[in-house]
Amino acid sequence: MGLELYLDLLSQPSRAVYIFAKKNSIPFQLRTVDLLKGQHRTKEFFQVNSQQKVPVLKDGDFLLTESTAILIYLSCKYQVADHWYPSDLQVRSRVHEYLGWHADNIRGTFGVSLWTQVLAPLIGAQVPEEKVDRNKTNMTLALQRLEEVFLRDRAFLAGQQVTLADLLALEELMQPVALGYNVFEGRPQLAAWRERVEAFLGAELWQEARGPISSILEQKAKHLLPVPPPEACQSMLLRISRIP
Repeated sequence: MGLELYLDLLSQPSRAVYIFAKKNSIPFQLRTVDLLKGQHRTKEFFQVNSQQKVPVLKDGDFLLTESTAILIYLSCKYQVADHWYPSDLQVRSRVHEYLGWHADNIRGTFGVSLWTQVLAPLIGAQVPEEKVDRNKTNMTLALQRLEEVFLRDRAFLAGQQVTLADLLALEELMQPVALGYNVFEGRPQLAAWRERVEAFLGAELWQEARGPISSILEQKAKHLLPVPPPEACQSMLLRISRIP
């Protein structure tokens, strides 16, 4: 069997992996893991990833987790265009510099809005208001550093061409936007960067990938979202308690 990708497009890292594979015409079998239905908590998925998270790559007997590792693996194995994961050591190091910062400052911070507006209410929980306010402050600080430290006067985060850094960053930043909080408002430099990345990806592809998150509020209003099973609710409550 060929390459398999275990994804849920509600997940920002899953969307990044999906978009990358599609954009680069990498053949893969999509294995959808519906997080809201608790499919990541099943015994079957535990055999794929004992951490019970997506995305996961399965290439024959080889299993790989974490979106950054997956994207680098795909870049190298399928010899995609050099700009994604540049062979130039200094430019590649800029990509890694951003990815290291991303893990601590972007990943998790920009996903909180989904928990506050959708996931917590879905299981009858609530995120304290002080945490919501603190998260907005943290997003503002991260956006400032994104502009001042990484983007600066460049077209993209690591230089003058799109890299893995731009793809991962944009999908995280689009999460609160889909939920009504436009993080690009009042930030023309960052908004122009977004337009450049989306133009490169193509409207059809990124609209396809963001379909589930774009319709999540409508589904919630119409009571169309599945209530997660008890075994998933426990881990969700733990995740909510860990919001800073």
